[in-house]
Amino acid sequence: MKQAGYTNATQKEYAREIEAYLQSLDGLAADAAGKMNVIAFLVSKRTTAGDRTRNRTLSAIRAFYAALIDFEMASRNPALEVKKSKTEKNKKPVYLEEEELVATLAHVGGRYRSRNIGIFLLMSYCGLRVGEIHRLNLRDFKKAKGIIEVFGKGRKWNEIPVPEVLLSVLGEVEQERIAPYRAKEDAFFVSQKGKRLSIRQIQKIAGLTFAAFKEQHPDLADMKLSCHKLRHTFATMLLKNGVDIRVVKELMGHASIETTMIYTHVNDSQKKEAMSTINIPLRAIR
Repeated sequence: MKQAGYTNATQKEYAREIEAYLQSLDGLAADAAGKMNVIAFLVSKRTTAGDRTRNRTLSAIRAFYAALIDFEMASRNPALEVKKSKTEKNKKPVYLEEEELVATLAHVGGRYRSRNIGIFLLMSYCGLRVGEIHRLNLRDFKKAKGIIEVFGKGRKWNEIPVPEVLLSVLGEVEQERIAPYRAKEDAFFVSQKGKRLSIRQIQKIAGLTFAAFKEQHPDLADMKLSCHKLRHTFATMLLKNGVDIRVVKELMGHASIETTMIYTHVNDSQKKEAMSTINIPLRAIR
């Protein structure tokens, strides 16, 4: 996985999935397992995992067998004989309206509030993934040029222009940054112990913010908010503001414009506005 360029997070997730799969074989050698063993394992996860999660599990098993074949430890890949689960299409992504996002910012707190504000703004106004926040280094912040260089999915670098206000915030974060535990630590966001802020810590910062926001907005209590929903909010906001979808694709770091297309949804107010243009001839039906 390292050779193929998988991120540390993906490596850990795949390794976890494969360990669980091997345990499910109950002593059967991996190269002796067949299609039905793979299916049985996926079915066992049906009550705890959705279609997308099970498809990721299948991808992990396929990658595992591909590695066994490369190392001449297996002759075939039974996971290739298993079809991926069908997933819901055209499902509108969960996102915050712009005024809701602004209201959420008021609830960003913590001992290191400037750092936490910077993290939240990068996700919601630059569309960064939580892993990209985690990997961001000091050298990736080009304040003079007004950009950040993001190392994203597929081991691709992407230059993101940073809004003026956010440039100022990131400048404050850099100045207030705690001296790292290790002299060579280049992480932009560090913990109180001077170590690179983990993905889990970043998710916790967002989770506490969302919890405080929902307390003040009980009407949104059932909305499932997360770091990735801020990325949804960013893309939706750009498209609603008339930004070309090809530009949104590049800013989001998508490999295909089809991925960006999920954000071209319309909201309820736009639907109502469209329907208000319909004129039903009342006289003709009475």
